[in-house]
Amino acid sequence: MRSIADLNPTQVRILGALLEKEQTTPDYYPPTVNALLAACNQKSNRDPVVQLRESILLEELETLRQDVLVWRSDGARVARWSESISRRLKLTAEERALLTVLMLRGPQTLGELRTRTQRLHPFTELDEVEATLQRMATPERDLVVELPREPGQKENRWLQRLGGEESPTRPAKERPQDSPEPISPLNEPSAHPAFHGHRPDVSGDDFAARIARLESEVSELKGLVQRLVEELGG
Repeated sequence: MRSIADLNPTQVRILGALLEKEQTTPDYYPPTVNALLAACNQKSNRDPVVQLRESILLEELETLRQDVLVWRSDGARVARWSESISRRLKLTAEERALLTVLMLRGPQTLGELRTRTQRLHPFTELDEVEATLQRMATPERDLVVELPREPGQKENRWLQRLGGEESPTRPAKERPQDSPEPISPLNEPSAHPAFHGHRPDVSGDDFAARIARLESEVSELKGLVQRLVEELGG
């Protein structure tokens, strides 16, 4: 069985999506492959935005199953998948919420984490967020790490340590050949550090989120143009 620290970016995205579904939509959990694929590839609340193929998803799910990090339940119609990483890591509700958001959205500040975990577990104060992260960052657990403040940043950010990301004390891993490609200008996979060992030369921390919003706006404009053409043609 591999170490959890050996997870690749695709596996981190899959586990993060499963954790999110378990906490936000328990009535529809565990999800089918199609539902899980949509959760992995959705454009909101994801950094980076990726386009994962179903064949790769199935391969990675099988690898995670062998590592006892996910379970497959074969129902009457379709197979469904559930996570078991939270049990393996003995996560509390607070820890599970923070780890989920870090796995899905990359390094974040205390304020960002508090805001983005509201649907999963409401934190009343930033001190509560920090205290939980400190418990997760002990040498015995080594689940998260506080990153050094970068030039131009006002606050430190926190990074999950399950794999798929570069950290100051763990060398960056090469992105597997079949990992999902980030959606970025000119379809360049180097546009996000989660898949490569360097940060793009852009300002701000929400590069992929801005790209996703632009793509959404372009899609809406295309739909509006199409409706206008149909109305004029009719």
